[in-house]
Amino acid sequence: MSEGLNELYQVSQAVLSVTRQMSVRDVLQVIVRSARSLVGARYAALGVPDQGDSFAEFVVDGISGAEWAAIGPLPRRHGMLAVLLNQGQPERLADIRKDPRFEGFPEAHPQMSHFLGVPVRDGDQVLGIIFAANKVSAAAGKSGFTERDEEILSLFAAHAAIALTNARLYERSRELSVMQERSRLARDLHDAVTQKLFSIRAHARAAAVLAAREPPDADRIRAEIEVVGELGAEAHAELRAVIDGLAPPDLEEGGLAESLRRYAVLVGGPHGVPVEFAAACLPPLSEQAEAALYRVAQEALHNALRHAGASRVRVSLATTTRSRTGRQVVLEVSDDGHGFAADAPSGGLGLDSMRERAASAGGRLTIRSNRKGTTVRMTVPGKASG
Repeated sequence: MSEGLNELYQVSQAVLSVTRQMSVRDVLQVIVRSARSLVGARYAALGVPDQGDSFAEFVVDGISGAEWAAIGPLPRRHGMLAVLLNQGQPERLADIRKDPRFEGFPEAHPQMSHFLGVPVRDGDQVLGIIFAANKVSAAAGKSGFTERDEEILSLFAAHAAIALTNARLYERSRELSVMQERSRLARDLHDAVTQKLFSIRAHARAAAVLAAREPPDADRIRAEIEVVGELGAEAHAELRAVIDGLAPPDLEEGGLAESLRRYAVLVGGPHGVPVEFAAACLPPLSEQAEAALYRVAQEALHNALRHAGASRVRVSLATTTRSRTGRQVVLEVSDDGHGFAADAPSGGLGLDSMRERAASAGGRLTIRSNRKGTTVRMTVPGKASG
């Protein structure tokens, strides 16, 4: 392999390593490690500026934890770091210490001479800076980093910018999903428990009033207390169902079908609505597909039991085979409730959330609703063999 092709191969491998990461912190760490390796540096670092005069993130490679702790607080945006951020252009120096823009190192900072810094850009915005120091292969008295090193690091920084932006978007989407989940759980708690607790208080007060009469009405007091007991049991059962919905169970341990069966029985009991469940032998599914199927089934059951006024609900898991796409798993949640209009607000029904979950797993969601009931159908591909 020629030297040029070998360099491109190394850049390609570095880019692949970065794009496999999902969290911002992991992306930053892999970028720094890859940058140091690509240009043969003793040290490398990546700084992401904050809104002030410092850095929100500053990740290093080539420095031990003890050395990093001894250096002290994160650097301020001054000296050559400020130059890179403000001008947004690469800087390559034979000895950073001799540059008039250099403002010195902290006492415990390693001594650096050769310097190569490039911006990480998203269009006109500078997301951060990558810099490498002390070319390992440079001979005594040589200039250190080469023009080719600068080209390679600049190319890598362009790909790193995409990976960093994607990681940020992924984390924000996860935060949004958490907020939406909290909203759903708050709604569930209100629907499932608040009304029951209000009724419990009302019947308890009625029993207290009856007990204060002369003579007390023992039969009516007993009846009110029995109602309190029944409502308390219902509230407890519904609260258990909501708590169970905080996170999917260990689907790998219990299996998707068994986990859904248990949830269907649990959530149907407090409403007095029988939930039928049927499942075929399923092909292997990815973890993401199993979690999406479970969550969509939860949301569909929630709608059927709390909003549709259904007297019967059925959940099924089946398989189908298509010549082009192979085996697929089909989830159906159907009820005989009053349905909803096509132009009805979907926020309270979680329809957008269900569609997003299906799409995230490479699946498809269809919803059919009329005055005779609603059917939610989700299809996902089986896990590819091999």
